[in-house]
Amino acid sequence: MHIGLVGLGKMGGNMRTRLRRGGIEVTGFDNNPDLSDVPSMEALVEALPAPRAVWVMVPAGEVTHAVIAQLKGLLSEGDVVIDGGNSKYTDDAAHAESLAERGVGFVDCGVSGGIWGLDNGYGLMCGGDAELVERLLPVFDALRPEGPREEGFVHAGAVGAGHYAKMVHNGIEYGLMQAYAEGFELLTAKDIVTDVTGSFKAWTRGTVVRSWLLDLLVRALEAEGTSLGSIRGYVNDSGEGRWTVEEAINESVPMPAITAALFARFASRQDDSPAMKMVAALRNQFGGHAVESLGGDDASADQTSGGRPEEGVQEASAAEAGPSSGSGSTSR
Repeated sequence: MHIGLVGLGKMGGNMRTRLRRGGIEVTGFDNNPDLSDVPSMEALVEALPAPRAVWVMVPAGEVTHAVIAQLKGLLSEGDVVIDGGNSKYTDDAAHAESLAERGVGFVDCGVSGGIWGLDNGYGLMCGGDAELVERLLPVFDALRPEGPREEGFVHAGAVGAGHYAKMVHNGIEYGLMQAYAEGFELLTAKDIVTDVTGSFKAWTRGTVVRSWLLDLLVRALEAEGTSLGSIRGYVNDSGEGRWTVEEAINESVPMPAITAALFARFASRQDDSPAMKMVAALRNQFGGHAVESLGGDDASADQTSGGRPEEGVQEASAAEAGPSSGSGSTSR
């Protein structure tokens, strides 16, 4: 089988290599001529036998829209486009409808595996017409992990189902990573635990929390140490966690763990949270609790209690005796 592949970055380049290892002929195109097999998209299409199959592996959003629009003008009836990027599932129906005007089929495919997929294989979640998915099975089989097909590949449903399944997969990933991270912080905070890395490593076999993510956590600790000194605690999100939470709201599905994990990423980007500044100010106002200045010193109650130092001191005493609201229950 011969397939075209648009986008030869970290994922796309490795996928080209794995496909070729699996006996699939691949012609790849990338805007970087050092990576590309052909000089243009037109040359890519010309190199493929009909009916053609072109896999798109570029950033989601405008870049994917532009590539699919260009392919629409180049492909012919009976050809098929596979979107393997992290597109939002709602984009898939529009892409399928647009390509259908030229008689071109469309399959969406969520791909998981990252930089390790070259050797380990990629988890694949596809959406689209069953006949098109069946036709592309040699490609999917070359990309997926070794073993039973159903343990690395699923035809999840109609157009959009593949990217929807990948979206939920990534939402779960957010929650798992956050749970491991919080456990790490608690272990490092307790002075009686002297081997944090070893504790995590001991969980990698036989325990109910073992996973590939746990293996990668141990790998990171062994490389960086428990201080993670070279890493900044700033975490971006690719969008799929947000989409998962939006869908949970739309479908009235409670999703507290994944939602909290997403919000934790937002918090990681704030050097000095405006919301927590206000919490500190409110604790000072109602209870006279000291606030910490930007210089790191504790400000006294009479400096920050809104011009009511005597009342502030009295409220502090009452709070120490046992506040009636939960707001001050963790004060020290």
